[in-house]
Amino acid sequence: MGDVTTIMIWIGGQITAGGIVKALLIPSLVSMLVPLSILSLVMRGATNRPLLEPDESAEFIPYKDRLTILILGLLALIAVPVFKGSTQLPPFLGMLLGLGALWMYTDRHIKRRSFLDKRKLSIVKILEHVDVATILFFLGILLAVAALQTAGHLNLLAKWLDNNIGNIYGINIIIGFLSSVIDNVPLVAASMGMYELPHVADTATLTNFLVDGNFWSFLAYCSGTGGSILIIGSAAGVAAMGMEGIPFFWYLKRISLLALVGYLAGAGAFLLMYAW
Repeated sequence: MGDVTTIMIWIGGQITAGGIVKALLIPSLVSMLVPLSILSLVMRGATNRPLLEPDESAEFIPYKDRLTILILGLLALIAVPVFKGSTQLPPFLGMLLGLGALWMYTDRHIKRRSFLDKRKLSIVKILEHVDVATILFFLGILLAVAALQTAGHLNLLAKWLDNNIGNIYGINIIIGFLSSVIDNVPLVAASMGMYELPHVADTATLTNFLVDGNFWSFLAYCSGTGGSILIIGSAAGVAAMGMEGIPFFWYLKRISLLALVGYLAGAGAFLLMYAW
């Protein structure tokens, strides 16, 4: 549930919640632990606790309530696949149900707090900062990809990749690198359109395109992780640039190489587990 592109593949029916966790848990841990281990050897310094703003109270919410809200939010996210599997309703309804439960709980616990605290803690105020422009951006991208699929261009591209690369793992690794330059959402949408009806002839290759097949699992990993090689390659990276003011060249100089090492390490772990 933590990656837009994986959600797209899940909603499209190419993977299941349990299957993708089983397939990518170890590669994902490897992709995190390798760069983290490198950083633990080279990063030095002290971290200072951020100061409160003048209009903020010393304690927003007691620790117990903060922990409860954190657990409730995580359970709301984890419950989305369960909600879809048990009711067969669209996943966004499960997300809205979880948001509603969190909304009711937080409103109940901040009603006695000061106006200044409510200004920052209310979900109503948080929703005012939803980036509508980004939502419309993704809507336009998906419409454009659907147009290419209808025109048959994606099928032609899939055949070209098969003829010139001929290996699903190589195709996915290339998609991961492209995701760092082109946003990973349109690339995944295009990949889903290219291989919606596999045109491969042999049964051994066809199994890679079935539900929870290696192609879809590796696509989820490569697109989600490869998009972080450059900060502009993922929706989360673009959001972080806007919220935290992270410069592109600062990220390129300090983070991109670590992200690349983690991406290749996780991809290697996947290949060792499923390809060799």
